[in-house]
Parts: sequence; structure tokens; C-alpha cells
Amino acid sequence: MATRFSRTELEGYRDATVPDLLPDDLRLLFVGINPSLMTAATGTHFAHPGNRFYRALHGAGVTDRLLDWGGGLPAEDEQHLRDRGVGITNIVARATARADELDDDEFRAGAEALRQRIRRWRPPVVAFVGVTAFRIGFGRRAAVRGRQEERLEGAVVHVLGNPSGLNAHDTVETLAASYREAARDAGIV
Repeated sequence: MATRFSRTELEGYRDATVPDLLPDDLRLLFVGINPSLMTAATGTHFAHPGNRFYRALHGAGVTDRLLDWGGGLPAEDEQHLRDRGVGITNIVARATARADELDDDEFRAGAEALRQRIRRWRPPVVAFVGVTAFRIGFGRRAAVRGRQEERLEGAVVHVLGNPSGLNAHDTVETLAASYREAARDAGIV
């Protein structure tokens, strides 16, 4: 069940950060652009009710059931992701109402900080959900979706579609197909 917040309540979460979801046996790290205000309010990545991330994970076979993300992941659903080796972080840590509120310098600084975290966490596969953020942050202006030839701090890199409901280019099914490829490389599906 989705938790409801007023616009004023959500604005109170502007610039807040959300802890990374990191399992002990990290196999697949999903990297979002930045937390939404709803994510910051609930403490759950990709928490907006219109976001298709968890539906795509389920469709890809990464989870064995559809997780309940709308009011903040219940402990058992968060543990399910951890048990599967799935982690979640963001390129830019601060919450905004829309990703277009971020500037290129934030993406570049966030990408450098992410490199350091990837060195420390050592995930075998990193999946970016948003090609534009990857292009700007890592200076790969010509990057296309899919598995990248270049590794990032030793990790296989996939660039996937953004699951936001604002992204009309993808369906849950097309997102799930690309998420499945990253999960296959991570040995999850």
C-alpha cells in the first residue's frame, strides 16, 4: 500500500540522502540517478508508486514475488533483495523532485564517489538505470544501453532503461528483459 505525503511534506525531504541497500554478498548493484522525494520520505529506493523498478525486477526473475515498495520496503522484502545479492545506490545522493534539477558537475562528482564505493564493495556487476546519468557522470557521451565493453573498477557494466513512470520509452516488459541480462551476468537468474 502506497504511503501518501502532501506536497509540503515531500518538500521537507529535499536534499536528504537515503542509505544504500548493500547485502553482504553483493552480486548486482543497481545505480539510480538520485533519490526522489518519495524515496527520501520512505527510505526506500525507487519508492514512487509509478516507478516500475520492482515490477521489472520481478518480471526479470530477480525476485520471486512482487515486492511491496510503496510505503517503504517491509523488512522481509528488503531481506529478499539482500538474499539475492542485490544492492541499490545512486550516482547523486541528494533527493530532488526531478532528476533534471541536477547539474553536470553533480553527476561527475557523484560518479567519482561511486567509483570509490565500487572499489570498496567489489560488485561483479553494476547496472545503471538511466543512460543520460551514466553518459554525463562518466564522460561517455556515446554510451548506449546494454552491456558495456569497458569495466568499471573491475565490474561488468550494464546501462539500462530508467524505470521512472516519466520514461515513456520503456514498458515493464522491456525493462525486465534488460534487467534480466544484467542479473544473468551476476548469476542471479
